[in-house]
Amino acid sequence: MSERRGFAARAARSLRHPNYRRYIGGHAVSIVGTWMQRVAQDWLVLELSGSPVAVGTAMALQFLPMLLFGMWGGVLVDRFDRWRLLVATQAASAVLAAVLAATTLMGATTLGLVYVMAALLGLVTVVDSPGRHTFVTDLVPPADYVNAQALNSTIHNTGRLVGPAVAGLVIAAAGAGPAFAVNAFSFVAVLAGLARIDRSALHRTVKAGRGRGQVRAGLRYAWRHRELRACLFLVAVCGVFTQNYRVVLPITAVDVLGGDAAVYGWLTSALGLGAVLGAIGASASETVTGRRVLAWTVALGATNLLMALAAQFAAAIAGLVAVGIANIVFNTLVRSLLQLRSAPEMQGRVMALHGLLFLGTTPFGGPFLGWICAVAGARWAFVVAGGAALLAVAVVVRQLLARPEVAA
Repeated sequence: MSERRGFAARAARSLRHPNYRRYIGGHAVSIVGTWMQRVAQDWLVLELSGSPVAVGTAMALQFLPMLLFGMWGGVLVDRFDRWRLLVATQAASAVLAAVLAATTLMGATTLGLVYVMAALLGLVTVVDSPGRHTFVTDLVPPADYVNAQALNSTIHNTGRLVGPAVAGLVIAAAGAGPAFAVNAFSFVAVLAGLARIDRSALHRTVKAGRGRGQVRAGLRYAWRHRELRACLFLVAVCGVFTQNYRVVLPITAVDVLGGDAAVYGWLTSALGLGAVLGAIGASASETVTGRRVLAWTVALGATNLLMALAAQFAAAIAGLVAVGIANIVFNTLVRSLLQLRSAPEMQGRVMALHGLLFLGTTPFGGPFLGWICAVAGARWAFVVAGGAALLAVAVVVRQLLARPEVAA
């Protein structure tokens, strides 16, 4: 019994901080709507076009701004107040969701309009992604970074578990419009949570000053540090080849399992269930090492390869739970190691570089895996995903097994 209490205390220790509780409470509501919109957008594009390549293209347009401007977003996060930036980005996301909901409900949505809205949301993400990840360092002390990141992942993936299942049912019954509308209203919760934060109690980090060459300075900093460089390489490879599930899963639902939007929702929810389980396990961790990052990258590759063998609904659900566990633990450990090994005034740019490689590579990975699905089928997309992760481990194994570096 004491061991259970000890695990629970370790897993929830970031909740001791009032500001973190206020933020995560609002985020927990908003993330359900976010996942509903993601499923609705993917399915709407598939309905409008009938093409898996179009699904990948919509994803590419959503994340292309991160590829082009991601590092400048990191500069803004390092230079300006993160709380104000998040209020602005969350409000902008709410407006974009409302516009997409209105046009879809009125029957005025076209494939081109979805592409435009995806690109605009991508511009917001340029600042929102590094802002959310680094805002954790304002809410909790360094000793709780790993736990806070894991709890964030737990909330995020609980939304992935609930949101797609609800979205699948809503889309099947009433179309994509109501799913977009729910997401628009869900941003009220996160904005209310941000409004309740005691800004005087935030852990203030060193801010970067004005000056030229700040993007280049961030790139040089990440390249010079062995662990940062190795982790970012893993993120880049997995971002391109391994984590484009929004392209592969709708094709798996239709072509492999013979299902519809509801089946796609359940597949995405299975991935989310695994992610929740993985995040809960990671939340009790008090340290993160390069060796653990390597081990979970191997697990990510292996589970994707196993998923290629799933031919029945039950096997696919079980396989995606396993993929979800490996995927979220890998991402949680990588983000935590990047933050712990980065100097405070560089965290925004390092996490922006993480976002650039994690999200900004989608313009390459999304259409590529969509093409793999169209030419060879969804099974081969999982083979490519798993093989790429394992090859990436072979490239960086020596760098991450060496003595840890100290942030400077």
